[in-house]
Amino acid sequence: MNELRIDMNKLSDEQKEFYKTEIQNVWKLNHTMPFTDEYNKLLNILIPNKGDNVDIRTPITGVNLSKVKIGNNVVVMNGSLMMASGGITIEDNTMLAANVQLISNNHDLDERAIITCLPIHIKKNCWIGAGATILRGVTIGENSVVGAGSVVTKDVPDNVIVAGNPAKIIKNI
Repeated sequence: MNELRIDMNKLSDEQKEFYKTEIQNVWKLNHTMPFTDEYNKLLNILIPNKGDNVDIRTPITGVNLSKVKIGNNVVVMNGSLMMASGGITIEDNTMLAANVQLISNNHDLDERAIITCLPIHIKKNCWIGAGATILRGVTIGENSVVGAGSVVTKDVPDNVIVAGNPAKIIKNI
């Protein structure tokens, strides 16, 4: 897996305009009546790669939301944060509870203006508990559950429950 590095001090005018527009569209989405044509239009601009029967509740915040790919029958509850510069994939039949953070990027320790990015992949039939944080480069295996408030720093295998900080396997399903 190759790490993407973005120097925030060297953004093109086009990149700066993209971020400005995205911030404005996120604000508009968070202040628009849900399940209206305007809401759906803004959601499609921000996250165009969505399957069928996707329910995303506001408020939502994040960066590079166009790099989020969402499968079918996915629920993303209120308060989610998606830092998606490294890419985020959420497969079918997955549920994200309130205040889940998906953070695919970090800062370089020596050059803090450089963002270091790795993808996050949440496989089918997962349940991510309220307030959980999933960090860059992590894959959550099929049918797995991440306990509320957990911080996931490493890959999670299929069919397990993980919990804690850092998250550890507490049960096989």
